[in-house]
Amino acid sequence: MIKNTSKMLFLIMLVMSTMIVISSNNWMSMWMGMEMNLMSFIPMMSKYKNNFSSEACMMYFLVQTLGSIMLLMSILLCPMVMMSPIMISDMVITTMMISILIKMGMSPFHMWVPEIMEKMSWMNCLLLMTWQKTAPMIVMSNFLSFNSMILMPIVLSTMMGAIGGLNQTSMRKIMAYSSISHSGWMVACMNYEHKMWMSYFIIYSMMTTMITVLFNDNSIFYLNQMQMHNSTMFNKINYTIMMMSMGGMPPFMGFLPKWMVIQTMISSNLYFPIMLMMMFSLVTLFYYMRMMTTMIMINTDTNKWMLNESKKKNMIMLMMNLSLPMATIFSFF
Repeated sequence: MIKNTSKMLFLIMLVMSTMIVISSNNWMSMWMGMEMNLMSFIPMMSKYKNNFSSEACMMYFLVQTLGSIMLLMSILLCPMVMMSPIMISDMVITTMMISILIKMGMSPFHMWVPEIMEKMSWMNCLLLMTWQKTAPMIVMSNFLSFNSMILMPIVLSTMMGAIGGLNQTSMRKIMAYSSISHSGWMVACMNYEHKMWMSYFIIYSMMTTMITVLFNDNSIFYLNQMQMHNSTMFNKINYTIMMMSMGGMPPFMGFLPKWMVIQTMISSNLYFPIMLMMMFSLVTLFYYMRMMTTMIMINTDTNKWMLNESKKKNMIMLMMNLSLPMATIFSFF
């Protein structure tokens, strides 16, 4: 009872701290909200008393502290911007941008993300890939206007997210590199169309939640478990649709936000960056299809008790996965 109460308390704190960042109208309260968010997420990471959990907590704390120090330093320098030359202003904005990139785990400050996720449970991984991105993205959206400097982290994130996941056998590391890649696409939305990133983030969060819940329910942590896992037909169809959607395969739901980013960047005459991002997106689609084919191509015996197990939840997920592509198709008309 005590454990559940404390977990609920930290979860409420986690939500409230993000709400503080969203509703803030000054930099200092945003910074305080992000610090509350950090202090409420670390106890949730340390749920399991083992060396891996302790190492992940310490690594996450150090990385986030570095980002927080840089963000606080840039906030304190903000009053000087009004009475200083342009060089100082650019330095403050660059420092602020780097601090947010560190906190989000975008390239070239991304190496901590797969290492930490490898030592966490699936539910904590889900929080790190979705909810924990909200506050840094809100902060970035407040100062990021059209800025050519952000193009390099955007393209690097899509590149490292694609290449980094190719040689991985750990499902959590693959999802971590996928998250890095999607972060690059989301920031690309934000740089050229401020409201579009929210739509991308909502769609990405829905897809990530569904696939993470399946992995958690079936205790899948490594690629070879996809072969050995006795999945029902419902699960196989769910996995297939979700993998293709996460990779951005048309006409599935994951293609819609990427299509919006492609249109926006082409209208801004950014042909070369979007061409690179599309090429690296194909690489991410390749390793998602590799995950899918390891399970689909192997026949497994399906017993009657397997059909009855979690049938309602599997059916709900299947209906959601089948309805989301229809939303993508209708959005083009």
